Amino acid sequence: MTQPRPSLTLDDLDRKILSALVRNARASFVEIGADIGLSAPAVKRRVDRMREAEVITGFTTIVHPGALGWRTEAYVEVYCDSAAPPRRIAEVARRHPEIVAAVTVTGAADALLHIRAADVEHFENVLERIRNEPFIRRTDSTMVLTHLLPGSPDAGSPAGLTDGTNSG
Repeated sequence: MTQPRPSLTLDDLDRKILSALVRNARASFVEIGADIGLSAPAVKRRVDRMREAEVITGFTTIVHPGALGWRTEAYVEVYCDSAAPPRRIAEVARRHPEIVAAVTVTGAADALLHIRAADVEHFENVLERIRNEPFIRRTDSTMVLTHLLPGSPDAGSPAGLTDGTNSG
């Protein structure tokens, strides 16, 4: 049984802290405090409170997919027989490390998968494994050609950073 999240109303200082952490999750409490006019202990208390309330759900490292050899990217619409429950689609997504995001959607498709692969042959292999699931009727794939917002997390970069450096 999961605990209910404590509710938390964010003020301007909380929003400034969140903005600083989104820009650079490795920023120290001292650096953040100096930027927004708080002491390091005050920033820590606020961050701890936001973590407790699950406003901040974690800290991560964003790696450019190409550095890992993932140079092919596609979005795949999944159409299921009858109404496959989201948990079944989620089970499929968890079995394939190439699926980096999976969501249920409105419209004709039942789900949308974001897939990264080494190359087209690898992508075709992943797609075939997905199509072999007994409840999947068909798929429609769209290959990614260019990231129009290259600094976005979907492009493998932290939001607002296009050259891999921190401007803060």
